[in-house]
Amino acid sequence: MVSHIVAAGAGKAIMDNPQDPTHDFILGLTGRQRPRVLFVGTAYGDHPDYALSFFETYDAERAYARRLKFFMPDVDNLREYVRSFDVIHVGGGNTGAMLGAWRFHGLDVILREMWEDETTSYVFAGGSAGALCWFENGTTDSYGPTVRLLLDGLGFLEGSVCPHYDADPQRRPVYLDAVATGRLPDGYAIGNLDSLHFHGTQLVEVVSSAKTPCAFRVERKGQSAVERELEVRRL
Repeated sequence: MVSHIVAAGAGKAIMDNPQDPTHDFILGLTGRQRPRVLFVGTAYGDHPDYALSFFETYDAERAYARRLKFFMPDVDNLREYVRSFDVIHVGGGNTGAMLGAWRFHGLDVILREMWEDETTSYVFAGGSAGALCWFENGTTDSYGPTVRLLLDGLGFLEGSVCPHYDADPQRRPVYLDAVATGRLPDGYAIGNLDSLHFHGTQLVEVVSSAKTPCAFRVERKGQSAVERELEVRRL
């Protein structure tokens, strides 16, 4: 069995809108009537407001929803608990701090085990930090207001990703320069409401809830980076 990854350009912007069709798209990939969804809000410091948005969006009719906390942990057997869910939904925020916390607690190892498990199909989803984490690297504001490069993602997916491509004016020039100079490998650039859907490591499609979708494959050609617009299915 092969797992899915749904990587969106923004985390909280989508989560704060319970009617965004991206949510039903994610749940539909499980094939279950009431999927078990675990929210991992580490990147936003396990902030209760973000968790509240999650529970309002993934209500009892839609899913069996729980959250995972690391700053005030309340789970003893982390591996057993995390693996009991169908969807791992990662919130946006500080990707670098999130990955550091995950590695301290061993969540990175558990997620890798789940990703490589051929007996169960999981859905790994999220936006912003919740998208970047699944790739090898990409652009981030984890270090401060100036966008820089993050080079130590989980690497479930090869290459790089640039979220917020239509919302943060710093992203496009930083990403294009990094790909053009080889500091980042080829990858994808997506707007806030656009999502890359991978089945295993294969990109299946790009879906979007935006009026004007924004999704590109970005590749190095000589000394430049070239954007190739991707076909997008409006949800």
